[in-house]
Amino acid sequence: MSVVLLLNGPNLGALGYREPEIYGTDTLADIEKAVAEEVAVRGWEVVSIQRDGEGDLVGAIHQHRDSTVGAIVNPGALMIAGWSLRDALASYSPPWIEVHLSNVWARESFRHESVIAPLASGVVIGLGAFGYRLAAQALLHLCPET
Repeated sequence: MSVVLLLNGPNLGALGYREPEIYGTDTLADIEKAVAEEVAVRGWEVVSIQRDGEGDLVGAIHQHRDSTVGAIVNPGALMIAGWSLRDALASYSPPWIEVHLSNVWARESFRHESVIAPLASGVVIGLGAFGYRLAAQALLHLCPET
């Protein structure tokens, strides 16, 4: 069975109660379910990993690089200076989509650049939890039938 890696960075385990005016009220479990529903049309499964530490995310990428058809990555604040995360994603050859719940360009200026976005197959920003569904649909489009 084909597997999609759903990778979420620091503080995303607090979705649902962390600043709902910015990040919405959907929990990470809600998002995991939505992504699983999207990719189920192709018979794919989702492996969901959320870690607050960059090293744990790097390890997850290396662990799953040969066993997944693609990934959805919300690096959280690591988009700004997550250089080891960027290097790990550079060695991840399947397509992957960067996702952010909020419109980072409508927020503080330090959030206006992602060090990993240039490596991504695509980026979805500012559409809340629905952005994860769009990212899953993008992977279905980018990945060959399996």
